[in-house]
Amino acid sequence: MAESRLRRVLVMFGLLALLVGIPLPVVAQEGAEDTEAEATETEAEEEFSEVIVVTGTRAQPRSVVESIVPIDVISAEDFANQGDTDVSTLLRTLAPSYNVNTQPISDAATVVRPANLRNLAPDHTLVLVNGKRRHRAAVIYWLGNGVADGAQGPDISAIPAIALRQVEVLRDGAAAQYGSDAIAGVINFLLKDASSGGSIELRTGGYTAGDGDAFSFAGNIGLPLGENGFVNLSVELGSNDATDRSVQRDDAAGLIAAGNTAVGNPAQIWGSPEIEDDLKFWANFGYVTDGGMQFYGHANYVSKEVTGGFYFRNPNNRGSVFSGDGGETLLIGDLLDAQDGILDGSAGCPTVNISNNVPDPAALAQVFADPNCFSFQELFPGGFTPNFGGEVEDTSIVAGLRGTTNGGLNWDVSVSSGANEVDFFISNTVNASLGPDTPTAFDPGLYKQEELNVNVDLSYAINDRTNLAGGLEWRDEKFEIGIGQLESYQIGALADQGFSAASNGFPGFGPIAAGDWSRSNYAVYVDLERTSGDDRWTVGAAVRFEDFEDFGTTTNGKLAGRLKLNDMWQLRASASTGFRAPTPGQSNAFNVSTEFDLVLMDLVNNGTIPSSSRVAQLRGGQPLTAEESTSLAVGTVFQNGPLTVTVDYFQIDLEDRLAVTQLFSLTANEVDDLIAEGITSAGNLQNFRFFTNDFDTETSGIDLVATYVPEALGGNTTFSLLFNNTDTEVTKFNPATLDATRIRELQEALPETRWNISANHSLNNGLRLLGRLSYYDGWFDSEDGQVYDGEYLFDVEAAYSFNKSFTVTLGGQNVLDTFPEDNPGARSGVGNQYSQFSPFGFNGAFWYARLSYKFDTSWGK
Repeated sequence: MAESRLRRVLVMFGLLALLVGIPLPVVAQEGAEDTEAEATETEAEEEFSEVIVVTGTRAQPRSVVESIVPIDVISAEDFANQGDTDVSTLLRTLAPSYNVNTQPISDAATVVRPANLRNLAPDHTLVLVNGKRRHRAAVIYWLGNGVADGAQGPDISAIPAIALRQVEVLRDGAAAQYGSDAIAGVINFLLKDASSGGSIELRTGGYTAGDGDAFSFAGNIGLPLGENGFVNLSVELGSNDATDRSVQRDDAAGLIAAGNTAVGNPAQIWGSPEIEDDLKFWANFGYVTDGGMQFYGHANYVSKEVTGGFYFRNPNNRGSVFSGDGGETLLIGDLLDAQDGILDGSAGCPTVNISNNVPDPAALAQVFADPNCFSFQELFPGGFTPNFGGEVEDTSIVAGLRGTTNGGLNWDVSVSSGANEVDFFISNTVNASLGPDTPTAFDPGLYKQEELNVNVDLSYAINDRTNLAGGLEWRDEKFEIGIGQLESYQIGALADQGFSAASNGFPGFGPIAAGDWSRSNYAVYVDLERTSGDDRWTVGAAVRFEDFEDFGTTTNGKLAGRLKLNDMWQLRASASTGFRAPTPGQSNAFNVSTEFDLVLMDLVNNGTIPSSSRVAQLRGGQPLTAEESTSLAVGTVFQNGPLTVTVDYFQIDLEDRLAVTQLFSLTANEVDDLIAEGITSAGNLQNFRFFTNDFDTETSGIDLVATYVPEALGGNTTFSLLFNNTDTEVTKFNPATLDATRIRELQEALPETRWNISANHSLNNGLRLLGRLSYYDGWFDSEDGQVYDGEYLFDVEAAYSFNKSFTVTLGGQNVLDTFPEDNPGARSGVGNQYSQFSPFGFNGAFWYARLSYKFDTSWGK
């Protein structure tokens, strides 16, 4: 580890020597004119003006060309010119290295979808709002096609697009400036700050297949706050119907063919979840006092309900519910034995054999007639498919005060508090151990994440070429597991007869498992930036020391620089070290997921347990430590009149990377130990896994962003190209904890190459036309065991502005109705016609209409 740290330091000093040692006055042309406003990777200033920084077309370059690191700048109009309303999905089209996909049957990941920057985990990207750290979501992604498994990142979908004036995607390591998580980069959401005017939008749409209807209403208004302030309010209310892209499973079709009319067709739904009551309310405010100090802040309240499906429980062979021997006979409960606790078969229940998908009718009738015998075929003759979801509530408030002393020292003091809660629910299922007394709907409990941040930031311009900054941060975060209803985790009287305990599909959290865990840390940082004074070069350096109460200290640094060769060419490079601390949730939470085993061709219950568990320690589990990263990047910027091109190469080496292990089979003694630790459903677990810092990866790639505004077309047409190629390789791992499947997930689960090219043309008569061609490379789906080929998608949009206020937009996403290639094992497996982890979805063409109205107000001025 010490050798690795030394290598990082040498690399950074080597880069600094390269930047300083270049004969800058020779290669730079004298008198070169400034191009764009100077942009750096520091936190963007919050403007207290009434002008919303929005570009109507893509004429403005997507990347800030004079930044010393690559930054994508995305305007509010870029978000508006799409059919979706989920900001997480909208970013996928606009940022070249950002990925997010549908999560149809992924436990809590269905409620809050994982997103990836540069093919790293969701919590390797730091999310800011107005330059302030955004709190994490409560959800830990237990299922996320490998890369996201075990991650805990923020919920980007909580931010409504109408509240945004600009988004900056910094594609470079920045932990030395911002702290933990900023390994892949930083996404900074800048809220609208106008004190007058506003807009209203109505959107509706649906898929060619006739489902997935979406509706949203959004509004934004700017209000004055005294003579020198503003309050900008945004609200969005929407809903999305579920989709269905399933085929009937062979086992369900066999049941129907054998005469079981209670089986659904399809028995199991694969599709996007239903989202109801999706409310997003945001407020951004600021006020300048007579003394020149600025009071600022923002707040939000977000809530929604998300409902998805789980796997079909076959009424003949689902283990520990309908059968105890794989479907040869039905599992029959002796209720007299359950009452007296003596397993002597006192009720004399018959054996019900199953032949050709049909239980013995006479024996089954005898069971139904005897009040002391019980089969779940009495409640669910056609089996059942649980519905699972969560009620999400997200709140935050940020408040700060900043100003400048008489000596020119800029200071900023802020406090922020945020919380995210997911209250889970599951219905159309059972606690089999309770027999006929089981509820069919359960409250399994909740996850809750709370964070408190205090920041003091200072900045001082030593002269017109040198700026020195520094600051302090204190942060406290708490993760809570809320107890579920008794029946969701209870071990009932029929458990001794082989019936599974706890709510089937998502066991509830019992009193031993429930609790809260917190962790605090403090940080000190110093940031120095120096320019040539004539726009020829810029260099920057940052160092950050951070102390975490649970695993110790870490020190990280960054060096970056930009060199202007002439009016058209610039070079930029950076080197940095970074880290990511494990969250209290990752250190303490557990989960049980029902998954389809491709070898057994059956459902199995797999658990994720804390690494501190006695059972995990027997397989190598240890207390978690921080991940450490080394990032290198070099790029060039070319700008010649209407053409701007940026190309950046990056490499991110991650040591002691944190993720979940492979699955381990449980022994009988280990089951007993887990039950004693509060995992009451462990009696029905086949396998378990845990978090570990047990492997290293190298992620490298190229980002290309190009914008062309032909002068011959009067500047009314913008062509844009976004390209990303990212490759991840597991360079070191422990074969005892990471198997071949986990390695393939980490290396191949996300597309290696993505690009899109678009044209946006505006006519003088108020008509605007947009076309976009996108390509997604192939990917590996561990759930299907298949590698899927890449696909091309085409989007179109036409908008007509009747005047400066009213605009009607019609458009289509994936208008050629492209789907992933068919899953060859869908019918023999679980009915998923397409890969559930398709990077562009699997729902086909989506058509939409949008009506927008912009208004201006003077509020008495």
